[in-house]
Amino acid sequence: MMATLDYVEIPPYATRLRSAEPNNDLRPAAKVVTSFPRPEHSPVRSTSPMTQPMSPSKAGSNLTSMLLTSALQLPANAPATPQPHGPKKGSPRLLSTRDPLSIPITTTNFRRFVSRARPVFWLQDRIEEIVLWKRGWRYTLVWMAAYAFLCYFPRLIFLIPHAVILSVLLATHPAIRKGENLDALPPKVIQPMPATQSSEGSAEWLANLQAIQNLMGAVSDAHDFAVKFVPYLTHSAPYTGTIFSVVLATFLLMIPAVNMLPMRTTCLVLGLLPFFFTHPFTQHSLLPTLQSGLRPVLNSLRFRALRAVDDDNLEDKHWRTELREVELWENERWAPGPNGSSDEGGRTEGSWSKANLRPGERKPWTRGRDGWSGVSDDGSGEVSNLTFSLGAGWYFVETEDWRPDLEGSWVGPGGADEGGWVYTNDSWLDPHPYPLEEWRNSGGMTRRRRWTRRIYYSPGATV
Repeated sequence: MMATLDYVEIPPYATRLRSAEPNNDLRPAAKVVTSFPRPEHSPVRSTSPMTQPMSPSKAGSNLTSMLLTSALQLPANAPATPQPHGPKKGSPRLLSTRDPLSIPITTTNFRRFVSRARPVFWLQDRIEEIVLWKRGWRYTLVWMAAYAFLCYFPRLIFLIPHAVILSVLLATHPAIRKGENLDALPPKVIQPMPATQSSEGSAEWLANLQAIQNLMGAVSDAHDFAVKFVPYLTHSAPYTGTIFSVVLATFLLMIPAVNMLPMRTTCLVLGLLPFFFTHPFTQHSLLPTLQSGLRPVLNSLRFRALRAVDDDNLEDKHWRTELREVELWENERWAPGPNGSSDEGGRTEGSWSKANLRPGERKPWTRGRDGWSGVSDDGSGEVSNLTFSLGAGWYFVETEDWRPDLEGSWVGPGGADEGGWVYTNDSWLDPHPYPLEEWRNSGGMTRRRRWTRRIYYSPGATV
């Protein structure tokens, strides 16, 4: 039976004792190089105060050109018109390929779109006010009642276009807009046409540009979220066959169940559920309470699911030998914003970063729980690989990478948040699964996360 040592810190001044009998078993440990863990984006979004927009007189003529010049950098050999795919010659062109690609057309259309896009974002704001209860409970309940009325009388949907046109005509009527008596108005007064577009460089024009900026970010975030599931739907993952079987089986089971569902009641419940989840009580009281109570269970299930995936990828040589774990610690510090600004909840804004760590304290990446034993001599940790001195015959499992300890097992059950972070005070003490407000108000708090990777013993293997 072979006895192995995990990790023992040997002082530099220690003297090695040699046996009187010759022994050839001692040999230096092999240096194994592995890559850094790839942390996902911090669960606590770092916020920074918005910079003030330029003056309208200066921004109007230069801002559009600056944006398009920096965004559109066409190569010199790029074709003027990309080759369309699909329809043959003679068929109508698609809207996306109607005009050739050129900076002048892009600049003109972008300016036209910015000056005319206000109704789109006005409608978006009104929908958000209804769904997010921004105008009070009475305003949202009226729309919920209207939706419930349509669910039980679905044929009234055909009257919606007429109702919309009548609402617009009544809302823009001079007597309603000015609060005057209809009989007091002079006959046949032609009202001037309202402005349909914003002048370039005005406050409304800049507001449209800001809305476009935020919409582009939202679309990019939605794309990044959806692209994670693409490998499972394009047969690029080993679980595509299982997903196909489950979906097909549930599809066949739902065919008879669909006929038994009351459609009006089902549409009513499904349509009103978003209002329930976006209510302030649900967002600020119910969901946080449920999450705090279920967080340990959910983190444990996520960790076990990831471990099951890793176990499924193990090879036979890994199952026939001993498996162990090596650990690495990721350390970050919170720093308040430069202007001491606060968010909507009155909390001080700030950001989590390894760059906020103070000189002389623990390093960004450490091998010890106490925060020392950094991964590089200068303590920066900004290197591409880690070097571990594993015992003879021990190697990293090739089929898996570093995994965060989502359970926070080194602290205790429920000691970490959904990303595996454990929050501590300014002195790296008093661990909690969430940052305390008193730490935030004092301007100093820290967090760390444990990463693990498995190793296996194979005396006959070669590096």
